[in-house]
Amino acid sequence: MLLLHGLGATAAVWSGVERALQERGGTHWVAVDLSGHGGSGWRSLYSVGQLAAELAELVRDSAELWVVGHSLGAYVGLALASRWFAIQVRGVLGLGPKITWTASDLQGAKELAARPIRWYQTEEEAWVRYRRVSGLRPDTASPSTSDERLLARGVVRAEEGWRLAQDPRTFAVGGAPFATLAASSTAPVLLARGEHDSMVSLDELRRYDPQARDISGAGHNAHVEDPSAVVALLEQLSARVAL
Repeated sequence: MLLLHGLGATAAVWSGVERALQERGGTHWVAVDLSGHGGSGWRSLYSVGQLAAELAELVRDSAELWVVGHSLGAYVGLALASRWFAIQVRGVLGLGPKITWTASDLQGAKELAARPIRWYQTEEEAWVRYRRVSGLRPDTASPSTSDERLLARGVVRAEEGWRLAQDPRTFAVGGAPFATLAASSTAPVLLARGEHDSMVSLDELRRYDPQARDISGAGHNAHVEDPSAVVALLEQLSARVAL
């Protein structure tokens, strides 16, 4: 199981899902920091294809590969399932991918990608910005809560102060053609969103997966807010593949 986080986050956001998978048993998984995020290196250029190519090297020898991707991670998962990168994916669970990109959205992503690194005088200021960028809620991910592990590698300290671990240039991946990626997948795909996710509607998801699901009570980071629901969706996807 390859777990892929969304734009601005790190692999640490999967900690709840990892615990749920461990309790379920019988599954091996790896969660990675995508390039330009967390502890991974920075690149001069970021794209869905570039991220998929890097990950293909990591999972090339996997006998049976499943991908769970959130937001940007869903895009990368679909790219991996295209067989363009010489690997075979058994199924893709895509959570909360943003499908509709307005001209304003695209311009905003371009401007964010062009901004210089922003330094903060205090750690708390940096965490506030990190939660905003990654979509994590203060009540579910805060240094003062028991779920502090969800924030791992999100912020870096240096002589200049505190900054996000994310390379601002990663915002340039925004606006990739979801329709093209969805059509390219050679593996079964199950799409889902948090019931209160403002980034994408259930109707949008059902254009590409008629069986797309809402995760009750959750927002954009449904995998953080309800890990057991995500594992249940994985079981549904596995059952679909087995038919």
